[in-house]
Amino acid sequence: MNTRQLGKNGPFITTIGFGAWAIGGPWQYGWGKVDDEESIKAIHTALDKGINWIDTAAVYGFGHSEEVVGKAIKGIREEVFIATKCGMINDGKGNAVVNLKPDSIRKEIEDSLRRLQTDYIDLYQFHWPDPNTPVEDSWGTMIQLQEEGKVRYIGVCNFDVPLLERCMKIKHVQSLQPPYSLLRRDIEKEILPYCLKNEIGVVVYSPMQAGLLTGKFDMSKVAEDDWRRKNRMFQEPFLSKALEFVEKLRPIAAKANKTVGNLAVAWVLRNKAVTAAIVGARNSQQVLENINADDYQLDEEDVNKISALLEEMGL
Repeated sequence: MNTRQLGKNGPFITTIGFGAWAIGGPWQYGWGKVDDEESIKAIHTALDKGINWIDTAAVYGFGHSEEVVGKAIKGIREEVFIATKCGMINDGKGNAVVNLKPDSIRKEIEDSLRRLQTDYIDLYQFHWPDPNTPVEDSWGTMIQLQEEGKVRYIGVCNFDVPLLERCMKIKHVQSLQPPYSLLRRDIEKEILPYCLKNEIGVVVYSPMQAGLLTGKFDMSKVAEDDWRRKNRMFQEPFLSKALEFVEKLRPIAAKANKTVGNLAVAWVLRNKAVTAAIVGARNSQQVLENINADDYQLDEEDVNKISALLEEMGL
């Protein structure tokens, strides 16, 4: 599979990574019930097919995703680049709250190492900004963890340029993980140019907009406790417009014998600031479909058609 270097002097990772959010199972932002054995098979399929990194987070399933990943990589730890996140914790009532206080980060790293059954994490990231803690204090703790050998690289998720600049004054930010898709393009204006200029790797999440751009989305099949039922993109009038857009993308993807989901991933990867895309999967079949985006190069004609569709539909 194709690889790109993650930020300045960083590791080479495949342009598609295995996203382990959904395999965390039910929680505040869950995707419904999962079968752990099926999840492990999906991870093994991804690795067998050449994907070399997994993205998870301590908060996914309140630790369950990390536990499943830990079981899946047992015996092959050195062959897999593991990215996980800190900064969102259970408040004791089943609610995820942001906390990037230094002592909380230190507790989280130990818990993540235990669940992942490893003594180091390849990429450790802030999950969300914490308005109640100076980012300099949080970032300083990440640097200490790196110096202690508990993490190899340090990065952030969902940060804007001002926050990135505050971290960069102390130590280079290896990577940023922002949302990016055909339906969510706001990072193109400032964030992506800043990262490109400053050699910050960009690993985007939700390139298929949480399933909306797969070409297979059906709200009737979404679990009752699935977080998407409360998200505006999955409610009217936006939902119908988005699904109409998907139908108009179908002939473009079919021309290359690809799915709309493949097209959505290929579209984000064409941006020169983007290193890789996190593509979630809950079973091996989804993995096999997802990796077909790896060799999909959108030509200029297709890109222009897609841009015209977005403008025409007001998306």
